[in-house]
Amino acid sequence: MKKEKVFTPYQAFVVAVLAFLQFTIILDFMVLSPLGAILMPTLKITTSQFGFVVSAYAFSAGASGLLAAGFADKYDRKKFLLFFYTGFLLGTMLCAMAPTYHLLLIARIVTGIFGGVIGSVSFAIITDLFPIDKRGRVMGFVQMAFGASQILGLPIGLYLANKMGWHSPFWMIVVIGALVGIVIFIKLKPVNEHLKIQEKKNAIQHLGKTLSTPLYIRGFLSTVLLATGGFMMMPFGSAFGTNNLGLTLDQLPVLYMVTGIFSIIFGPLIGKFSDRVGKFRMFAVGTIIAIIMSLIYTNLSITPLWIIMILNILLFLGINARMISASALTSAIPSPQDRGAYMSINSSIQQISGGVASFVAGLIVVQTPSGLLERYEILGYVVVVSMIVAAIMIWWLDKHLKMKKMI
Repeated sequence: MKKEKVFTPYQAFVVAVLAFLQFTIILDFMVLSPLGAILMPTLKITTSQFGFVVSAYAFSAGASGLLAAGFADKYDRKKFLLFFYTGFLLGTMLCAMAPTYHLLLIARIVTGIFGGVIGSVSFAIITDLFPIDKRGRVMGFVQMAFGASQILGLPIGLYLANKMGWHSPFWMIVVIGALVGIVIFIKLKPVNEHLKIQEKKNAIQHLGKTLSTPLYIRGFLSTVLLATGGFMMMPFGSAFGTNNLGLTLDQLPVLYMVTGIFSIIFGPLIGKFSDRVGKFRMFAVGTIIAIIMSLIYTNLSITPLWIIMILNILLFLGINARMISASALTSAIPSPQDRGAYMSINSSIQQISGGVASFVAGLIVVQTPSGLLERYEILGYVVVVSMIVAAIMIWWLDKHLKMKKMI
């Protein structure tokens, strides 16, 4: 008997193009973290100023996502996606041309205004085109963008930054992103079925209804906690690696590349098991792994590269398991006519929460004159607490959605 294919050829194309699109968005955000070790001495900025550069993108992305939410279900999702992706690439181009700290800050704000909406539109498209029993697999493949950004993007970006200056990684993102945009424009079909069931409400009414629905509010609160656990340790990861763990700038790309390879391998497997054994069970396993690894990693001192690699792989395994399973589970929360608005608000909350987490991390972590980062272990404790509370929230959502037969 012939085995039925999980995806049709067109669905496979949609998964691939959305994963590649996410690759450029994630890379634009993540590339700042490893560039921190170069940017801080080059621009002569403090850890708190660098934390603000990272969080500026998140804050502007969060604000734009909230403002766009009322309109997110009023247009063909393909057109909506292309509009904001074009603006995102223009903002990234401004980052590539920024000569000073303040101009870079402005460029990050512009990039965030447009980039903040793209992820939510992508997830709305996934929810429109794929049934709930396949979304774990889809989220797993899309999550591969994180691994790909580490394997291809970050090492190449760091290499370019070391050889040609810190502006060059942003030019790389612009070129790759332009190619992705052209493919989406030519090949992606209109995504407009949601327009047939729209209620006759203006943008403000639609936003208000989405923000006031009790179940949606629970979903938004879980996103706040997930973002805190995901973003707080990231901004100073490279600086902690080079100053506290004893890594060289040449070893950083190797670390990111190896971790990325395993993320790409694990992503689809996590998605498959999320659909098979249950999304909350996979989330719980990922949370346990992430908690253990966070406590170990943030308390390290000088450590051999191979040990750091193993710990980093396990840490990202836990983080990816949490994000893939949680994204698949919470995608069942909004009704079809509210998906765009819900995803946009959810993305906005995620960005703002991530921005707050990055900013708070910049206040907690202190860099000594010798370059050593102090109080990094405190970030680990805060992350662990947020993970535990998030697990309780996701457990409630899972129980409620099953009771209502929504999953």
